[in-house]
Amino acid sequence: MNNQALIITLIVLALSFDFLNGFHDSANVVATMISSRAMSPRAALTIAALADFAGPFLFGVAVAKTVGKEIAPPELITIQVVFAALLSASAWNIFTWYLAIPSSSSHALIGGILGAVLIGAGAQAIRMEGVWKVALALFISPLIGFAVGMVAMRLILWLARSATPKANIFFKIAQLPTAVALALSHGTNGAQKTMGVITMGLVVLGVQKDFVVPSWVVFASASAIALGTATGAWRLIHTLGAKFYRVRPIHSFTSQLSSAFVILGASALGGPVSTTHVVSSSIIGAGAAQRKSQVRWGVMGEIIMAWVLTVPASTAIAALFYLLINYFM
Repeated sequence: MNNQALIITLIVLALSFDFLNGFHDSANVVATMISSRAMSPRAALTIAALADFAGPFLFGVAVAKTVGKEIAPPELITIQVVFAALLSASAWNIFTWYLAIPSSSSHALIGGILGAVLIGAGAQAIRMEGVWKVALALFISPLIGFAVGMVAMRLILWLARSATPKANIFFKIAQLPTAVALALSHGTNGAQKTMGVITMGLVVLGVQKDFVVPSWVVFASASAIALGTATGAWRLIHTLGAKFYRVRPIHSFTSQLSSAFVILGASALGGPVSTTHVVSSSIIGAGAAQRKSQVRWGVMGEIIMAWVLTVPASTAIAALFYLLINYFM
């Protein structure tokens, strides 16, 4: 393949992953809003998609730099590594969507990068300080999401302790700004992972010397994730919106507010967190704060199992893709 064909392939694979990321993670933004009847499904997805698109333009590209150059230096890897990582993450997203398991696109991409780099460039190409930074962001953020969701719920319940059932009207209306904030955080953190991979590929192919995210990459990545979000993964929306417990407006408002706070904070620090993990944990935290017995903990156990398997599975899949790609190229 000539260089132009490789660039086109890179962009197509990366934006396909970005679309799947938005499609897969749309449930994180809209599930509780739809389940609590605060908004119709189409209206919720439209608002989420627009905010997803705006996110990367408002909050910078710190996460893109973490993903694109702090895990492995672009000068030490090949384009086959980049292709294998993207294919692995996309395949895992499709597989978990089919099973209606809200797994992490972030974990899948990071696992794909690690697997492809290890087999394609060797362990010496891995920057462990970058890996630890990513690991801390990915694995601590769900715990923070759970804690923030629980604390926020208890505070809101205390503030609303003498409220009448009419308070539900307030919580339904209040979900509009919190949903926008959550979608902005998702677009900010999620789309940046694709920006980082595309820019990594451009450096690998010699299109640009320095790791600087071009404006067109920001626009293309924001557009792809917004389009995926607008499509909506209904299987996952049902899982997050109905299977944990009966989500009411107060739970939806609290979990959205808590998730947006955690994800935007991580984005500002350059930490690529999993929206799926943070939102799921915040929903559980909000429900458990009100009454632990209402939470179906078995469903959470199934999701945790998927979280545990995502990185090793996507690492192995990426290694297989690398061998296939390298054979044909």
